[in-house]
Amino acid sequence: MNAFLDPAPDPRPPELAPPLRRREEDDLPAMLDLWVAAWRATYPEIDFDARRGWLTRQIAALEAKGAVTLCVLAEDGKRLAGFVVIDPETGWLDQICVGPEYKGAGCGEALMAAARAMSPGFVRLDVNADNMRAIRFYQRSGFIEIGRGANTLSGRPTVTMEWRAAE
Repeated sequence: MNAFLDPAPDPRPPELAPPLRRREEDDLPAMLDLWVAAWRATYPEIDFDARRGWLTRQIAALEAKGAVTLCVLAEDGKRLAGFVVIDPETGWLDQICVGPEYKGAGCGEALMAAARAMSPGFVRLDVNADNMRAIRFYQRSGFIEIGRGANTLSGRPTVTMEWRAAE
């Protein structure tokens, strides 16, 4: 495992932590499926299948500017359980996604630890203001609210949150 992917204090022994790796080109269909399933579980009234093209373009644009996409693997070491897209230069976490069947399995924590390792000074993100499960996850991960806004696609109110390394 690369050093930048072996960040953080994880309470589990290393052999029990979910494995991480950089995104491979053939991961995209599974990433899209995970993303749609995760959002559908949170906002069933929105057609996230229709937004697959947007996510594909978004990840490509972010990676072209230097962002890194990391994938966490399921217990079998083959299937994707989630992913994170982080820009190490700006600390902007654009996407973090864990498939609904993997929630509570440590995948989100592993992805967040990897994001912090990629951007060790600070990480910043936007989250939908009514997505309380995500907000609680970020708060448990040491994030604090630093602003408010609106999602450019949906118009939903958002909360800007930030984690800073202890000085």
